[in-house]
Amino acid sequence: MYLFGASPALDAGFLRGRPSQLERLDEHTLYLPYATSLRMSDLGYQNNAQAGLTPCYNDLQSYIDSLRQAVSTPYPPYEKVGTKQDGEWVQLNTNILQIENEYYSSIRPKRVTYTGERPVQALAARGVQYVEVRCLDINPFLPLGIDLDEARFLDAFLLFCAFSDSPLLNGECSDATDNFLAVVKEGRRPGLQLQRRGQPVELQVWANELLERIADTAALLDRARGGEAHAAALAAQRAKVADAELTPSAQVLKVMRERGESFEAFSLRQSREHAEYFRQHPLAAEEQARFEKMASDSLAEQTELERDQDGDFDTFVAAYQASILGLISN
Repeated sequence: MYLFGASPALDAGFLRGRPSQLERLDEHTLYLPYATSLRMSDLGYQNNAQAGLTPCYNDLQSYIDSLRQAVSTPYPPYEKVGTKQDGEWVQLNTNILQIENEYYSSIRPKRVTYTGERPVQALAARGVQYVEVRCLDINPFLPLGIDLDEARFLDAFLLFCAFSDSPLLNGECSDATDNFLAVVKEGRRPGLQLQRRGQPVELQVWANELLERIADTAALLDRARGGEAHAAALAAQRAKVADAELTPSAQVLKVMRERGESFEAFSLRQSREHAEYFRQHPLAAEEQARFEKMASDSLAEQTELERDQDGDFDTFVAAYQASILGLISN
């Protein structure tokens, strides 16, 4: 979140008048001066219903059991809403999670599902196929939201994680949560202290230690592919640790202040610039034709599925919910 967080501010209307600890950058923008990613804080992509949901990553079965429990346990505020209003569906059920994909986490194990299969069923039957990294902000200064340096660093980082010993988590889960919230809200604060195995450690010190360990993996990738691209990507991250002003979150605030822009105005201007970039760099004719065919084929498949479907939506929802109850009873 320190290296790639890019949401230190938000539109004031987002809070709808609710009190917060955010500071005011201008009439329309709230922010925190050292924040890296308010999107991933308790103000952003979070859900109070999930506050007590802490799936364990020590083994796949305990993770699956946690999600099964969440998708089958009613949540009183949702029960007050109900599933239908005036005969129309407003939510699939009244549980903590309506479906497993609603679980808001920074990373989660995944498996491609078959038609009609629930995510936990796929994980239980065939194991982890890939991990989904969900905490990365899109870089608003890049047309694609990500560049090769970031992608190469992530390759090295995730490979480093796969290679490294991973002792079972005991009391570290709460520290990890606290550290995460500290970094997204004040990760650029000089001397910020985190908790590591019950002891305080400066973010900058810990980050440099990790980058030093990741360097071997970056070198391994460079030897396999030739060149020094991964080492260069790692060097770019070291520079951010040494100088917080190089981070995307700091750059966002810097530009907003220099231009006197609100968060909304900044976001809209960047979006228009990126749209113009893609207009100036159109797809090759054969690529355009290929994507148009894919879109046409997808619409045709949708039409065929809708024509051949059996039963109504109520029946589908009942069967889908019953599938998770069957898993729990087993």
